[in-house]
Amino acid sequence: MNFIIKHETRDQLRLQADLRRMSVAQADLLEAYLQGLSQIDRVTVHERTCGVILRYHGSRGAILEALSRFRFEQAEKQIQILSHSGRELNRAFQGKLLRLVALRYIKKLYLPRPIRIALCICKAVPYALRALRCLLRGQLHVELLDGVAITAAVLTGDYDTADSVMFLLHLGELLEQWTRKKSLDNLARSMALNVTDVWLRTDSGTDVQVPISQVQEGDRIVVDMGSLIPLDGEVLEGEAMVNQASLTGESLPVEKRPGTLVYAGTVLEEGRCVIRVTRTSGVGKYDQIVQMIEASERLKSGVQNRAENLADKLVPYSLGTSALTYLLTRNVTRAISVLMVDFSCALKLAIPLSVLSAMREAGGHKITVKGGKYLEAVSQARTIVFDKTGTLTKACPVVVDVVPFSGRSKQEMLRLAACLEEHFPHSMANAVVAAAREQGLDHEEMHSQVEYLVAHGIASTVDGARTIIGSSHFVFEDEQVQILPEDKAAFDALPDRYSQLYLAIDGILSAVILISDPLRPEAKQAVELLHQAGFDKVVMLTGDSARTARAVAAEVGVDDYQAEVLPEDKASFIQAEQAQGRKVVMIGDGINDAPALSYADVGVAIGTGAAIAREVADVTISAEDLRELAFLKNLADLLMCRIHRNYRFVLGFNGGLIGLGALGILPPATSALLHNSSTLALSLNSMTNLVRQE
Repeated sequence: MNFIIKHETRDQLRLQADLRRMSVAQADLLEAYLQGLSQIDRVTVHERTCGVILRYHGSRGAILEALSRFRFEQAEKQIQILSHSGRELNRAFQGKLLRLVALRYIKKLYLPRPIRIALCICKAVPYALRALRCLLRGQLHVELLDGVAITAAVLTGDYDTADSVMFLLHLGELLEQWTRKKSLDNLARSMALNVTDVWLRTDSGTDVQVPISQVQEGDRIVVDMGSLIPLDGEVLEGEAMVNQASLTGESLPVEKRPGTLVYAGTVLEEGRCVIRVTRTSGVGKYDQIVQMIEASERLKSGVQNRAENLADKLVPYSLGTSALTYLLTRNVTRAISVLMVDFSCALKLAIPLSVLSAMREAGGHKITVKGGKYLEAVSQARTIVFDKTGTLTKACPVVVDVVPFSGRSKQEMLRLAACLEEHFPHSMANAVVAAAREQGLDHEEMHSQVEYLVAHGIASTVDGARTIIGSSHFVFEDEQVQILPEDKAAFDALPDRYSQLYLAIDGILSAVILISDPLRPEAKQAVELLHQAGFDKVVMLTGDSARTARAVAAEVGVDDYQAEVLPEDKASFIQAEQAQGRKVVMIGDGINDAPALSYADVGVAIGTGAAIAREVADVTISAEDLRELAFLKNLADLLMCRIHRNYRFVLGFNGGLIGLGALGILPPATSALLHNSSTLALSLNSMTNLVRQE
């Protein structure tokens, strides 16, 4: 595909696609393709102008070559995207907004006043009916206040005020709905696009890894423990415990047997099963996630709930003030001026918009936040806990060497290790699989059922022999693996600067895999930024040896560390911190981090980590940069400041309007204009970014 370079700087390109027009689907495909390139930092595709703006690092030539290779037909087969498009959502709401504003001004400019009055009365009827229903149910909500105010304005002949109030209410509702749906869409899409490959069971009974886009309805896929169930289907073989909290809210795993249904987006916590696919696209999962989010109270922070509850509680006071004003002054105009102002409209609009806009802003930095209350918790947290492997260290460690024992061959042991590790995606497991691939070692399924044991290990049976791979604690303490006397000297001579995976067959140590797990280049700076952002206790917990942990802790600058900890130890540490009255943020990426992520006030999962970690976490960071954690903290602090500022403004400004209306200084039309204008301005300001970009 051809592109014209319109403008470029050192790390940014603005391009024009050589097309007459570009559809929404084509724009989504092109954007997804470019986002998949490792050199691309940020990309925006404008379908109306066929323009592309991208920020990149590395070779400019590689970017241009990748663009020249792009074909829509080929991308449709290779790239899995949802049918729901954020572009379509934006277009729909932009159209609604333009129609609303255009119709109002066309009506004011071209329609005779009698027709405008008739239309105003017709539009006021639904508001009056909603207010009447509130009265009949004994509910004193904002619908009652709006209905009474609009009805009173119509009855007193102040049609312009009534029409302005209804327009501003409609406009505010539309902006709130747009922002909310956009935030939900961003959140649902980020949660729905996590799986790229699946294990497909072929007719011959072997399992092969294929792109999810190649799976058809009726195909059989294999899902192992700790993995995300990628597609809706029916269990054909095996028994499993499935965590369905992301879709149903159930806190406990559900048992699944042959004949039962499983759903995309849930996580297989225990067992292994073969699933017949009943739905191949991500649409079903997307819809289910959106429904879950819309119905979930997790979206609301504590301060948001308090503000909305106060909004309803203030309605009777507004009605009472209006009635009292009339009784004291016998002036209907002053009473209506009071009715034109209410606290609930601004409180129920501006504060939720602040929360959802902050979630959207986080999404722009590849941070998925599952609810507003987690942003509030991040703001209050002072302790932050890191796992080491795959979190503080790079997500792509490499195998340095394989040291065989008990007469085994190096290649045979690497092949066997890769065969076990490929079922459980984790940074160190990925390193083993990649090393086998680079050496051209095919590791066909030689084992029976693979079992992940929570104490850092994998077990299986190969040729009738129990085969395990894992940490020193798991292999030597839990499994009581022995080292042959003739191998003791070689074992003691192993270099201690590398992380080590131990492979044993039938209780005898067979190989040690040495893995270099370098720190992320930004790790030290990220810890410094977290200290500056307000965390006074940065802790590292790791299952590695004390020697390795001590070196890493000194290099990155954490305040405390613990080595050779088990998953339950991480959870216990978090509970101990919470017992001291501290809120805790936990960052992890592996299956073994899931308990700690669940116990933390805010669990943060690295996007490249295990599916179960992303499932139980409250926040997922897809960006390959730990400094985004400091951004998240700053964003949460600024959000809380904005909410409290909005809260004070609404109470102060609207309280002043009510006082001026009761004194007869402000007529109803002016009260309504100032109230609704301030609400709209506050809401628009609440939709702006909190963190100013340099």
